[in-house]
Amino acid sequence: MHRFYCPDIADTLTLGEEDSKHCVKVLRMGEGDTIEVVDGNGNLYTCRISMAHPKRCAIEVLDKEQQPPHWGHRIVLAIAPTKNLDRIEWLVEKCVEMGVDRIIPLRCHNSERTVLKTERLKKIMVAAMKQSLKATLPQLDEMTSIMDVIAEGVEGTRCIAYCDAMLPREQRRTFPSVYRPGSDVMVLIGPEGDFSPEEVQAATAAGFVPVTLGESRLRTETAGLMAVASIHAMDQSVKL
Repeated sequence: MHRFYCPDIADTLTLGEEDSKHCVKVLRMGEGDTIEVVDGNGNLYTCRISMAHPKRCAIEVLDKEQQPPHWGHRIVLAIAPTKNLDRIEWLVEKCVEMGVDRIIPLRCHNSERTVLKTERLKKIMVAAMKQSLKATLPQLDEMTSIMDVIAEGVEGTRCIAYCDAMLPREQRRTFPSVYRPGSDVMVLIGPEGDFSPEEVQAATAAGFVPVTLGESRLRTETAGLMAVASIHAMDQSVKL
């Protein structure tokens, strides 16, 4: 069944213009056809098309089902966007497919990208949410200073992954040894030039645990994906 996204579907009973066009013009769906609509807040609606208008496709709700995130806890990835925009777009898409609650683009001392337009990223997230059959759209923050993120005081496991030689590898803990499966978690991933010593010191003073994601030196977007994938793998291993 085809799935569409409309955050206010319960109030409007009408798909947005872009989804209306895709539904009626591209998919050639008509009145009486059944579709799925998600609102991004964890609700899945089974609907019947009542008016197949290419700009205002009207529907009637047949059923409503709550579909909260299957991982059952909060996953937050705070990561410095890469200079190459394609790489951060790829990362965001894959993280939404796997499952994440919030993505925070970090502005760091060594950031090569200090401005990020989030409109396109939000569209990528919506497409990834629908493709992976989720009903909840993750929160995407605007570009935020790492010091502001550190100061948030979020609950749960808090980790900072970095490569700087100021802390020898043997003094960093492995991510699996720090993360407790099923608990809320925030992971900080730095820019291509890594976190500055001051940023590392501020994070550790605030309770972030220095971790390594393995023996290889990873690109920023690979490290972010590795962190999210590891969280889900460890959660799954506990359930088996």
